[in-house]
Amino acid sequence: MERFAVRNGANTISVLADGPVDSAAPPILCVHGWPELAWSWRHQIAHFAGEGRRIAAMDVRGYGESSKPAEIAAYTMAELCSDVAAVIDSLGGRAILFGHDWGAPIVWQTSLRHADKVLAVAGLSVPYVPMSDTAFLDVVRKLYAGRFFYQLYFQEPGVAEAEFEADPDALAKIYHGISGAGIADYARRTKAPDEGFLTGMAMPEALPAWLPATDLAIYNEAFAAGGWTGPLNRYRAQDLDFAERGDVVGRHVTQPAAFIAGTLDPVRWFVPKVDAYANAGAACDDFRGTTLIEGAGHWVQQEAAHETNLALERFLDGL
Repeated sequence: MERFAVRNGANTISVLADGPVDSAAPPILCVHGWPELAWSWRHQIAHFAGEGRRIAAMDVRGYGESSKPAEIAAYTMAELCSDVAAVIDSLGGRAILFGHDWGAPIVWQTSLRHADKVLAVAGLSVPYVPMSDTAFLDVVRKLYAGRFFYQLYFQEPGVAEAEFEADPDALAKIYHGISGAGIADYARRTKAPDEGFLTGMAMPEALPAWLPATDLAIYNEAFAAGGWTGPLNRYRAQDLDFAERGDVVGRHVTQPAAFIAGTLDPVRWFVPKVDAYANAGAACDDFRGTTLIEGAGHWVQQEAAHETNLALERFLDGL
């Protein structure tokens, strides 16, 4: 596995890659979510590079070895999609995109904003929903009135940063808390809006098999060095996205698309009593299907690496 840097204006994006540069198959680019790294795609990199494909994963702006600008406006969807487009150019100009968590909206939006560079797109955890004329944060303010919702908690700069930086086990608690093994204990507790994100998240008695101590150390070291503000600023930029929504409102994804998630992913129930995964391809014109992996939680490509790889391979084989 190699690491290289890609310039996009004033910012540098760090990329992990493996597999032959001269592969006949189009390259794959993976985009992670919160709070992760390019390393979150290690199992997919190993699998597809082993099959002779060129595959890369980027540290999203604000994370890992990539640039970490301070201002919230640096983390709009337009800015992050431009980073993806720059990395695609470094891979030859066209690529297949995989995205998880925030990485899923980023790759969905890149397929709209830089359509000529995206051959196909697979979203993990977050299905594609076209931007509308109603701001997402306004919707959840109504849905979660009087209750805790993490994206609202993240809006005030410095608050979540202080909570996470004060707890050396924050990442382990987050990873366990919304994994398939941890979600039942966490989800049954209704929190008040002024409680912390980590309230009710216990440190597991032992690290799960999918998150050995050596991998957890990579994440801990990266967040200790880079801080939490860049990753959290993505949440704070959502109203800027709404103000700049322009011609992406209502648009469908036209490239071949697929969706993969764990059956226990809490994203599935963001809107109470509405299964967000029931019709994940509704706004994808060439939808190749949904794969739900039984028992997996939010970190599907790590918790269920083999099953995720098989689903992604089926998608690629059908292109």
